[in-house]
Amino acid sequence: MEGSVLLLCLVSLFTGAQSQNQIPSITTSYAQIKEDTPINEFAFQIETYDPDPVPDPLTYTITGPKASYFNCDTNTGTVTIRTPLERDDDDKGVFSIDIVVSDADYTVSKDIQIIIIDANDNRPIFENTPYNVNVEENTALDSVLFQVYAKDVDAGLAAVVKYHIDEASPSDGLNHFTINENNGEVKLVKQLNFTSLSTFYRLKINATDGGGPVYNEPNPVHQSNIAFAFITVVDVPDMDPRFLSTPYATTVTEHCPVGKSVFKVTAIDQDSGINDDITYSIEGTDDLFDITANDGIISVKSDIDREALLDINYVVALKVTATEVHLNILGTQAHTSTEVRITIGDINDNKPKFYDCVVEPCAEASSFTANIFEHSSMGVPVDDLNIRAKDLDQGDNGTFELSLAGPDKDAFSVSPQIAYSESPVQIMVKNSQAVDYETKTSMVIQIIAKDHNKADCCSTATVTIQIKDINDNSPTFPKEVYILKVDEHSPNGTTVDTITATDPDTMDVDNIRYRLLPDSILKYFNVDAMTGRIYVTNSKLIDREVTSLYSPTLQARDQANNTGNAVLEITLTDINDQTPQFNRESYIDYVKEGSNLRIQVQATDRDEPPNSEIVYGIVNSNYSGKFTIDPTTGWLENNGPLDREAMQAKDNGQVKLNVTATDKGSPPLTTWVPVIINVEDINDNTPKFRKKSYKFLVEEGKKAEFVGSVQAVDLDQTIDHNRISFTIVSGSFGQFIIQTFRDEPDGYIGNITVDPDIELDYESSFKTFSLDVEAMDLGSMKDTVNVEVIVVDVNDERPQFEPVAPVHIKENTTITESVGSFKGVDLDKNHSLVYQLVSTECRCNGSLTLGPCPEDWFILEPTGKIMLNEEFVIDFEKCDQVELEAQVVDELTQKGENNSATPGHIVINIEDINDNAPAFETTDSLYVVVSETASVGSVIASVTATDRDSGKNRQMTFSITNIQFRDDVNNRTTELGSRVFRVVTTQEDDKYVGNIQNMEVLNINVKGKYLVTVGAANTEEPKLFSETKLEIFTVDKSLKVELLFSKTVAEVQAAQSQIVLLLTAATQTKVEVVKIRADLASTEIRASGDTVMEVYFVNANGTALDSDTAETILSNSVERYKLQIEFGLKDIGGTVVTEKQVNPIMFVLLGLVAGLIIVLAVMTTSLVCTRRSYRTKLKASKAMNSAAMVVTGGDQKSGPVVPGTNKYTMEGANPVLNLNIDTVTDLGFDEEGSNADRVSLNSLDYNIDMVMSDKDTMPMMMIQEEDEEEGGADNLYVEPLGEALAQRGKKRVNNSPSLTFSNPSLSTTDL
Repeated sequence: MEGSVLLLCLVSLFTGAQSQNQIPSITTSYAQIKEDTPINEFAFQIETYDPDPVPDPLTYTITGPKASYFNCDTNTGTVTIRTPLERDDDDKGVFSIDIVVSDADYTVSKDIQIIIIDANDNRPIFENTPYNVNVEENTALDSVLFQVYAKDVDAGLAAVVKYHIDEASPSDGLNHFTINENNGEVKLVKQLNFTSLSTFYRLKINATDGGGPVYNEPNPVHQSNIAFAFITVVDVPDMDPRFLSTPYATTVTEHCPVGKSVFKVTAIDQDSGINDDITYSIEGTDDLFDITANDGIISVKSDIDREALLDINYVVALKVTATEVHLNILGTQAHTSTEVRITIGDINDNKPKFYDCVVEPCAEASSFTANIFEHSSMGVPVDDLNIRAKDLDQGDNGTFELSLAGPDKDAFSVSPQIAYSESPVQIMVKNSQAVDYETKTSMVIQIIAKDHNKADCCSTATVTIQIKDINDNSPTFPKEVYILKVDEHSPNGTTVDTITATDPDTMDVDNIRYRLLPDSILKYFNVDAMTGRIYVTNSKLIDREVTSLYSPTLQARDQANNTGNAVLEITLTDINDQTPQFNRESYIDYVKEGSNLRIQVQATDRDEPPNSEIVYGIVNSNYSGKFTIDPTTGWLENNGPLDREAMQAKDNGQVKLNVTATDKGSPPLTTWVPVIINVEDINDNTPKFRKKSYKFLVEEGKKAEFVGSVQAVDLDQTIDHNRISFTIVSGSFGQFIIQTFRDEPDGYIGNITVDPDIELDYESSFKTFSLDVEAMDLGSMKDTVNVEVIVVDVNDERPQFEPVAPVHIKENTTITESVGSFKGVDLDKNHSLVYQLVSTECRCNGSLTLGPCPEDWFILEPTGKIMLNEEFVIDFEKCDQVELEAQVVDELTQKGENNSATPGHIVINIEDINDNAPAFETTDSLYVVVSETASVGSVIASVTATDRDSGKNRQMTFSITNIQFRDDVNNRTTELGSRVFRVVTTQEDDKYVGNIQNMEVLNINVKGKYLVTVGAANTEEPKLFSETKLEIFTVDKSLKVELLFSKTVAEVQAAQSQIVLLLTAATQTKVEVVKIRADLASTEIRASGDTVMEVYFVNANGTALDSDTAETILSNSVERYKLQIEFGLKDIGGTVVTEKQVNPIMFVLLGLVAGLIIVLAVMTTSLVCTRRSYRTKLKASKAMNSAAMVVTGGDQKSGPVVPGTNKYTMEGANPVLNLNIDTVTDLGFDEEGSNADRVSLNSLDYNIDMVMSDKDTMPMMMIQEEDEEEGGADNLYVEPLGEALAQRGKKRVNNSPSLTFSNPSLSTTDL
């Protein structure tokens, strides 16, 4: 019993122990999250352990300054992204949050590390833009022209930037410039030329990072950016000058005044960018012309006589040189030369003169001799005369007239009558009859040369012409024409006549010779050369019928070959020697049977009447008795009607007669000719069908099917009249054709067939055709017969579609009945139609044409109904039109195709409904605004949204739904309602833009950010709505930095843009200039006349540089020297922020009540801490004697470190003092507090090695602790402030252009 009780107690104790709730634990110690993980996506899972056998439900929460990035599911511990993550370089992307887990009894918390994995979400940003550079055209190849730099704030390979040139303008710039892909150096690789190539180039430079991870992207993503570089080519003097408008030629008149301007040459410097001055000179010595050096005007130097320049053809060639004033790149004066040709113009200062040129050279003379035969023809020049007339002037001035004078001037003429400068002179016969030896044996004339422009105008030359005797008489006949006769074919030698001529010249007596002309007459007739007897030479050739009259010329020639002529007309008399000749070889004529024939045969006889008179006759033959002929006229006619059918068949309608022609000569001569008469058949018989009617059967649906034949005959004999053609004249309706064929042995047959393009259709209204078939010969004589054609029915019709109007349906519809249907018809009575879908095409994504459909929204049933496909939802935003193509099939078709000839189409238009909410485009939701510079109405930020709907359904307006301000100083959030900001909606193409504007002046004394929620809502029902949140960081007045310049206000304002560029390049921030004012203060570093520039240094992430950080960055930048030397930067300081004073009246009662308690507490604390605080301050003072500094980095500066003072140099700044704390009233009593700033100050009690981060530009400093004892005798300073100021003074004297700053938060009281 006692054991049972003991066992029961143990069980109860064990059960009680098991029922006690135990403390859960958090096993998660850190989490890695990608920087660009989207909002609401999974971040990490809080892992816990609960040792209870039956764990209680746990509640999960997260806290901490950066817990706002996440949402935590309180039930599951799943953490998702709430706001976009941003990897901070200051903490290397690592920060802490506090996880709190609680069950029913316990609450535990744990601080875990959140590691933000960098994403390649930043583009490289070019610095120091724009890139403008001037390059001389002769710059050496491979020279570095400039260097671009782009910074990528990402980490790893994503921060490595490569450069390349995308394009150049003009395009040949790609051949001139290249860029180093690693360091961005742009080099010249092809020579420039200011004159022949472009003087300006624009390069589009691309900077691309090395790529990095992006959320949900399997491969690295590369970011890139572009910048433009502008290269101006500077001209250098490397080209010779060039004369304009060459070649140069001009004219100047002889004897013109000395000094007269003749011509002006112009040369330019081909280096257009330099355009050097030009001087002009004439090379060599020239006595006639001179040139002015400055303007290139050529003028007359001395008197010019044109006639003295015959050796150079009156043209003076000057070599003019143009020389640039300044030296070229080779150290010489560039020059060029050209030729100026000056033609000397003439004036009339010489009279013409005569020269005898029988012997060269010609000599001036005034008398000449010549000779000529009497009666020489007009225009014949006299012999042995070589006269030249010259006038040394030129052109019109050298023009003179030649004329004749003297007793015999009318017998001769002179040539030329007008001469120019120089000309040979000829005397020619003008009147040949006056030049007669029997009248005068010599003749005298005078040649006068007259220059009518001068007073002394004329010269005269006398010419004596000797006349020579000639034989000037010709033989003559008594008569000019002789008429002679002789019989044709007279014997050879028969005398026709004897004719002689006489000549009065005594030397020609009995010496005349005769001749017949032309020579072609000699084969018929000839003449005795001595006696003039004319006789026959060939009796056969003198034929009257060939030539009846000959007209030769009888010529008589004397000893001087003078001739006289007489014309002979020899007529041949006729004899009967010609047979009659018919005009044709045969006569052929055509006559229709039953008509009369009348044809004339004609023959000719070349003899003369009566030998040429002809008698006609007909030679007897088979048909000669049917014709008669007129013996005189030759007209042939028939005696009676001609019948072709009465003629013999072998003659084929042809009659042949022989007609004779006999002349009346003695003896008479006869000839004959065949006459062929064709008797033509006429159409006098009508075609006849062999049957009175015909009847045929034919099946439908057969093209070109034979129906039947009809026969007809025509009794005419010739094919032209018995040929028959068949025609269907009526009843066919275009369904049948008939073709004609020869039906042996006589007649024709007509085959009736179905038209090859037609198929007979039994289902039509024509089942029986009554055809009227016509047989017609070529003479339009015809016969008609009736043909009945009966159509036999077969099933051969194809189904067809009826047109269907377009169907309209709204997107997202869910109707279950048919949307529409295809309609088909079939003319066959027995048919079964089935519909099949052939294709579906859609008009999608704003396209204007149809294409493949992304989804099958519709189904075609065999009945032709179109139904919705329940697997898909119709979306107007995908496609707005669908076209269905279908085929209909007749399952009962027996013959031919069973489907429709053309497919059917139905167009379904999709109508839009408002089913898409506005969507904000993903942009940077972080904006920065400098409160002091933001005037009312400034655009602070902007959002962009689109709507996939169309028309009015896509229209939207923006509104601000909520505004909060998060105060970073007091760490509290204030709801502002709709104050401060407003949004203005605008539309840009298919996008809507909302510009956020401030409605009031922003408070410049607060520090924090605005959280602005912007909504976009449709204007049409249903008004769909979406929101986005913006963070607008404010830069408050405490971050204003004052820059002190030793320049006047006007000078600083003039250099403002340059100063801002240098500050931007040094700090990599956006520099906002608030004010430039005169400095009214006067301190140790400030002098009267200085200028203060108030600026903000704003980062892209919403932060701004305070004065300490700005001073640190500027002092270690390469731009600081230019700011100090060129622009006089002296000091950098912050703006003093006045703390808001608390009204003491409000707390007077509370102060009176608590005053005693506060005094007692202060006194007690002072007694406890005074000694230790004093020891701390003493250490800071003694640290001056042993402060050691180890400086690393490029800027080797040194100096003592004075911890705890308010004076420090940039080189030796103590980073533990560079804190934003308020220590005005901190005297060190609360030494053991948790304040981080005081902990940092207390660190002076220990030896500290401080290693700066990679991005810290401050040198590394080591501070060694000093012993507590007092120093030696050389410790001259008792107060720490005195020691610090002494060391500062030494440093400023020795070597420091550095800047010194005052910290108003510290005072000597602290020391």
